[in-house]
Amino acid sequence: MANKAARLWLMKSESSVYSIEDLRRDKTTGWEGVRNFEARNFMRAMAIGDLAFFYHSNSEPSGIAGIMEICKAAYPDPSQFDRKDVHFDPKASADNPIWQQVDVRFKEAFPRVLSLEELRAIPELKDTPLFKRSRLSIQPIDERAWQAVIELQKRRLSHANGKNKEVRGSSPVKP
Repeated sequence: MANKAARLWLMKSESSVYSIEDLRRDKTTGWEGVRNFEARNFMRAMAIGDLAFFYHSNSEPSGIAGIMEICKAAYPDPSQFDRKDVHFDPKASADNPIWQQVDVRFKEAFPRVLSLEELRAIPELKDTPLFKRSRLSIQPIDERAWQAVIELQKRRLSHANGKNKEVRGSSPVKP
């Protein structure tokens, strides 16, 4: 039986709330507080081993800050039950949870955020939800778009190091 290929995602967080550096420090975390049905459904579709770009939103600059891996499949988000939490939902109950979260594991932080402006210049991203549905906090990314981002990161690193060849060890995470 062939292994199922990892699915690819882009997941957004405001860097002032939780950043790639926070994830690097914590190693793993629950991706909690998502309160959009479509984003919740994407989390339900995630599987252990799927990869995701960590996107800093409402940041200076906004953009892709690194890569993480799904390390626990969707389960009820406990913040929906906590009356003191900003994500509390009075319609949710233990018997009928509404909101889900997944756990993510740190894989790689980019030396510098790939800015939204840089991402706009990648033709393979033109039709992605990042530009078509920019407010969606979790979205699928196809392999072609994923590889285009990885290649941009490699070129940036190569240029920063003053070399015209690929930099070994740069953005090795592939689906």
